[in-house]
Amino acid sequence: MQYKITAADLETILTLTRTSTLAQAGERLGLDSSTVFRNLQRIERGLERRLFERTRSGYQPTEMALALAEHAEQVEVQVESARSVAQMTPEQVAGTVRITTTDTLLHGLVAPALQALEATHPLLTYELHSGNELVSLTRRDADIAVRATKQPPDYLVGKCIGPIRVAMFTAARHGRVNSYEDVEAGKARWIAPDDALPDHPSVVWRKKHFAKVAPHYKVNSILTVMELVAQGMGIGILPLFLTKGRSDLQQITEVIDECQTDLWVLTHQESRHLRRVSAVFRHLGAALKL
Repeated sequence: MQYKITAADLETILTLTRTSTLAQAGERLGLDSSTVFRNLQRIERGLERRLFERTRSGYQPTEMALALAEHAEQVEVQVESARSVAQMTPEQVAGTVRITTTDTLLHGLVAPALQALEATHPLLTYELHSGNELVSLTRRDADIAVRATKQPPDYLVGKCIGPIRVAMFTAARHGRVNSYEDVEAGKARWIAPDDALPDHPSVVWRKKHFAKVAPHYKVNSILTVMELVAQGMGIGILPLFLTKGRSDLQQITEVIDECQTDLWVLTHQESRHLRRVSAVFRHLGAALKL
């Protein structure tokens, strides 16, 4: 008799595809890891197919698992839509929205915008992932991405907030460098995210115009660049939205056009129809200001 896969089976496959570990999958499903393992064994026996490869890095989905996960995502969308329809108070939006961005954008723009959303939708909760890598929205590792890019992926839909403008900064009071001429004369110690962000526009620009210069401090985020510059430890290239209101920083160049990128709020085609995702997406699109 052919195995009849259930909605619960699809949920197990989708969750394990997203998390890659039994423990994390169990946490999301409200089960212990041994139960998730037994359920997976039961599904694989019923289908007579291996759905996941067991590796040191976790459970890696096979092509069959990825195909089933796509169907599971469609079921998830429909279930969430049905729950929204069934809400007693239609204007209320509830649930968890997962947002991926960089630490710079999170602290400088996204967090203040979400705080302002609390009054409108107090039942929403958030999972915030800050990192330089683009978390996969196709696998629903996140619902919304807020990213600086010149060309967002074709498989995502979104809104361009505007250009991210940058300039060179030094410390306002106790920096060793007071002008761009000092930088050109080789008097500056550079602070830059070379290893963490080798393709960052500021790194590319410096290597083009100051090819012989090596950073005195290599750091892993633009936030760290800003804080070290403010302490007078060197100069750095910073986005203007991040430096607003900082009296301890002094801008020593005009806007560097070659470093300009655009800020985008992105989501997946299907996710944008979910009420919780749509509410946050619309708010970020309107509230983020550069």
